[in-house]
Amino acid sequence: MAKKVVATLKNKEAKGFAKVIKAVKSEKTGAYTFREEIVPLDDAREALKK
Repeated sequence: MAKKVVATLKNKEAKGFAKVIKAVKSEKTGAYTFREEIVPLDDAREALKK
């Protein structure tokens, strides 16, 4: 059974950040991989567009 991963940021300044998880398809195999980034809330929508 897969474990659920929970990330916590203890810093008070961390409230202004979001974790962005994107599925990226490999050109060679066609399999999907997941890329994770922690970005400021203001840049979250822009990070998804990349």
